[in-house]
Amino acid sequence: MAARKIIIDSDPGQDDAVAILLALASPELDVLGITTVAGNVPLDLTARNARLIVGLSGRDVPVFAGCGAPLARDLVTAENVHGKTGLDGIELGEPVIPLAEPHAVDFIIETLRREPPGTVTLVPIGPLTNIATAFSRAPDIIERVQQIVLMGGAYFEVGNVTPAAEFNIYVDPEAAERIFDSGCEIVVMPLDVTHRALTSAEWIAGLRGLGNRAGEAVASWTDFFERYDKEKYGSLGAPLHDPCTIAWLIRPELFSGRRVNVEIETRGQYTLGMTVADWWGVSGRTPNALFMSDVDRDGFFALLTERIATLP
Repeated sequence: MAARKIIIDSDPGQDDAVAILLALASPELDVLGITTVAGNVPLDLTARNARLIVGLSGRDVPVFAGCGAPLARDLVTAENVHGKTGLDGIELGEPVIPLAEPHAVDFIIETLRREPPGTVTLVPIGPLTNIATAFSRAPDIIERVQQIVLMGGAYFEVGNVTPAAEFNIYVDPEAAERIFDSGCEIVVMPLDVTHRALTSAEWIAGLRGLGNRAGEAVASWTDFFERYDKEKYGSLGAPLHDPCTIAWLIRPELFSGRRVNVEIETRGQYTLGMTVADWWGVSGRTPNALFMSDVDRDGFFALLTERIATLP
């Protein structure tokens, strides 16, 4: 089978970095480009980090800088989780690849218009600003999207940045609302799944034992990243949120969930950014997303190790 064409839209972020490396190490996927958005850290850093990650992978994939602020709100960032660079944990030097032209939104539009309809999947693993802007600017591309596979939201787990909201959705809820109202086929990896994909000391040690630069980088990022979650949740490891999207594209059998209706709260005093997932079908609204609820943790981490081992 031909490799599946994807565009990764990201705000790296250590877990974003692992997702990008997993994608670039997987022959099942053809990464047409990586678009960056402000989120975990401001845009200049997310664009820099994406270029560092691609350089680390040894692959030749263009990186495009996108939107530096949400559609209608001030930017909220997460240096308290990811460090001042967004990619704290190991020193990677300076990027060796330049930013590509054009703007990320234009790249998304041009790519979807150029490629045959239904052959490009969008994989947003940060705030949805770039994708929503592209859909508003060029509504003709919406029906050309094969699928949107995103990390964001929660149902049972509820929020990680507020009591009700997950970070990616909270940063730009208006953008998220636009995506969930688009009519595209959407697959959602919420906190309910990602908090079942917790790292372990044994897995991190195994990565260091691979003897490659990518394994050492992922181990170092994870060491840095998990200190926050261990303190916050009292867990033994940290959730690798964003790689779940890529793992689903490669091995969907590792995940389970159901089709539900998802609405985005954009006005609530206490619930801004909440993904209102109608898990029990009580609203009567038409399902608009495949909302995941579980993951085969051992299979997920085995896949990560197998693919990271193939990188320089």
